Amino acid sequence: MTLKLFIRIIFLTKRMGLFLLIPSLFLNTDIAFPKNFDGDSAFTYLTMQTDIGPRNPGSAGHRACLKLLQGQLEKHGALVTLQPFMYYDVALGKSFTMNNIIGSFSPEKTSRILLCAHWDTRPFADRDVPENRNIPIPGANDGASGVAVLLELARQFSLKPPPVGIDIVFFDGEDYGEEGDLENYCLGSRYFIKANNRYFPRFAILLDMIGDSQFEIPIEGYSYQFVPELVNRLWQTAAELEVYEFIPEQRHYVFDDHVILNQGGIPAIDIIDFEYPDASHRYWHTLEDTPDKCSPESLEKVGKVLMHFIYRLQP
Repeated sequence: MTLKLFIRIIFLTKRMGLFLLIPSLFLNTDIAFPKNFDGDSAFTYLTMQTDIGPRNPGSAGHRACLKLLQGQLEKHGALVTLQPFMYYDVALGKSFTMNNIIGSFSPEKTSRILLCAHWDTRPFADRDVPENRNIPIPGANDGASGVAVLLELARQFSLKPPPVGIDIVFFDGEDYGEEGDLENYCLGSRYFIKANNRYFPRFAILLDMIGDSQFEIPIEGYSYQFVPELVNRLWQTAAELEVYEFIPEQRHYVFDDHVILNQGGIPAIDIIDFEYPDASHRYWHTLEDTPDKCSPESLEKVGKVLMHFIYRLQP
């Protein structure tokens, strides 16, 4: 351990009043890792989604992306199931079929964790200039980035199975609601919990908006409120790997799919860079949310932390 790294870990623990978890209780230090997480591969998964166009429910892009994601998970050896549900939009007087996409790795293992992201994109650019506000967003960062990291992790799982069972869930309808109308956000995770039949993994990690080329990831407030031990361990892992974009401070409370999971009895945290690209949110929910605002390096840093964390878990 370098002096710089030691100082960083001490800073993290003092800044947050944290404690260092005993590795033998949480981590398997003998596991052999696959090759490093590939940020370029993850970025290809990002552009595969954005090349389709907007993926808002009811659109042709939504139907095409469903096939793409299902096919990619199957290609990497996951047991894939779709979880369809109906949503009625009162304002439009129209029903939509939405689908959660579930990919299970090593389904025979009883010790399991859940990794998740939303795959839909916002149906209207309501933070853009007035003439663009009824146009669906491209969703490069807000949607495609979390999915991209999970698809690259799935590829890694196919090369070397991790010590625990993994369920990857791509939630639909997360970004459907109008701003301020929280009841019509997180539609897929709400249905996932409603339909849950005794599935309770050890914990869940949600990825959202983690592709920003200028990214920083502070600790999301609800995550630390719900599952502080998991937050501590992940941010400590980032410090050990010298991924200093994981900032050991709280800046925002973000209502996201992890809140719904916690309400349904699944301990969950959110890895999210809510400042896109900064506190002005200049690209968020606009037509400017495009791949050129994202980077392979950002995806790689998040994926690297997750991969090291997952492969060191005790079975």
